[in-house]
Amino acid sequence: MRIARFTHTMFALTTVCALAACGGGDDQSEGGAPEGGAPAGGTATPAVDPAQAATITGLVHLSGTPPANEPIDMSAEPNCAAKHSGTPTKETVVANNGMLKNAFVYVKEGLPAGNYPASSDPVVIDQEGCVYKPHVLGLKTGQNLTIRNSDGLSHNINAQAQANRSFNVSQPRNMDTQRTFAQKEVMIPVKCDVHGWMEAYIGVLDHPYFAVTGDDGSFRITGLPPGTYTIEAWHEKLGTQTTTVTVAAQGTGEAHLTFNATASAYVPLGKPLVLSHAAHAAPAGASR
Repeated sequence: MRIARFTHTMFALTTVCALAACGGGDDQSEGGAPEGGAPAGGTATPAVDPAQAATITGLVHLSGTPPANEPIDMSAEPNCAAKHSGTPTKETVVANNGMLKNAFVYVKEGLPAGNYPASSDPVVIDQEGCVYKPHVLGLKTGQNLTIRNSDGLSHNINAQAQANRSFNVSQPRNMDTQRTFAQKEVMIPVKCDVHGWMEAYIGVLDHPYFAVTGDDGSFRITGLPPGTYTIEAWHEKLGTQTTTVTVAAQGTGEAHLTFNATASAYVPLGKPLVLSHAAHAAPAGASR
C-alpha cells in the first residue's frame, strides 16, 4: 500500500512539473537567441484588415557624384574571382542615375503597439563568389536567418551585434547555418574573418514593415494599417534620412528621401534601435 501511495504521489508531482515547465529554460535557437521576438504575455496586435491595408512606396535619391568603390583583390581565391566579370568592387555606395541602392528603409514610428508575428519563411544570406548576397537585408525578431555557404570553401561569419547575442561561426564547406535575433537592432554588421573584404548589414525589427532599396532606388512597404508614419532610411556610409507619410485605408503613400554623396555622416551601426531622433547625433569623439 505504501508503494502504491508513493507511486501515485510521484506521478502527480511529475504531472505538475510538466505543466509548470519545472526546471525548464528558454527555448533557444542554435545562436542562443530565444525563438520568437515578442515577450510572452504582451499585448496582441490587432489584425490588419486586408480591405483597409495601406502601402508606402518611394525612392531613395543620391545627390552628387557617388564615390568610387574599393576594388577587391580575389587573386588568392581564383574560384571566387571566376564568378565575377571583371574586377569586383565593394558595395559601399551603389547608385544608378541618382538612385541609391542598399538603403534599409523601415517604419520607425507610428505603428500600433503590440506583438507582430514573425514570418515562417527564413531570410537567406548567401556567400557566393566570396561576397555576401544580399549586401543589406532585414528580418523580424524571431524569424529564421539562413546563412548559406555556396562557395564550398572556408568562410567565417562574424555578426557583431550589441542588443542581440553576437556570433562567430565557421562554415568550411557548402552548408547552411540557422540563427535568430530576439531584439530589434538597426544595424548589425557582419563580416568574414577569412576574407576581410566581405561585409553585410542586417536590420532586425519587431515588426514586418521594412524594405531594402533595389538597383533603381525604389522600395515598397505593404500591409500597413492606416495612419501617419515616420519612415527612416539607413545607409552604411551616408547615415540616415527620415520623412513622414500619412496613408488612408487602401491608400498608397509616397516617400522620397535624399542622401548627399559628399556628406560626412555619423552612421548608427551595431547599436540598439533608438526611437529618439536626437539619438542619431554623433556623440563627442565618435567616428565611423
